[in-house]
Amino acid sequence: MGKPVIYHNPRCSKSREALALLEAEGVELEVVKYLESPPDSATLRTLLKKLGVGPRDLMRTKEPEYRDLGLDNESLSEAALVAAMVAHPKLIERPVFVNGERAVIGRPPEKVLEIL
Repeated sequence: MGKPVIYHNPRCSKSREALALLEAEGVELEVVKYLESPPDSATLRTLLKKLGVGPRDLMRTKEPEYRDLGLDNESLSEAALVAAMVAHPKLIERPVFVNGERAVIGRPPEKVLEIL
C-alpha cells in the first residue's frame, strides 16, 4: 500500500486544518495540490468509488462555475460531471484524504482522522 494522499488547497482553511491534524499524528503522506495538478477522470472515478459517493457529492455546488456551467442540470451524466471537475478543479470539494482503499472528504477537518 502506498502513502496516504491528501488532495489539498493551501488557500483553504479547512484543508490546512486537515493537513495539520494529519501531520500532528505523524502521518507520512503525499500532498497533491490539486489546483496545480488536477486529477484526471480515472483518478476522480477512483476517488468517487473510495468515497462511496456520486460526482455531485464531490462538487462545490456554491462555486460560480457550478451555476455558470449548468451543472445543476439533473440530466447530466456522471461522465459529464467528472469531465467538468477535470476541466475546472476548483469545483472539487476539499480536502480529500485517501488512505489505502478508503477516502473521506475532510469537512469537518477531523474526519480525516477516521480512516487512519
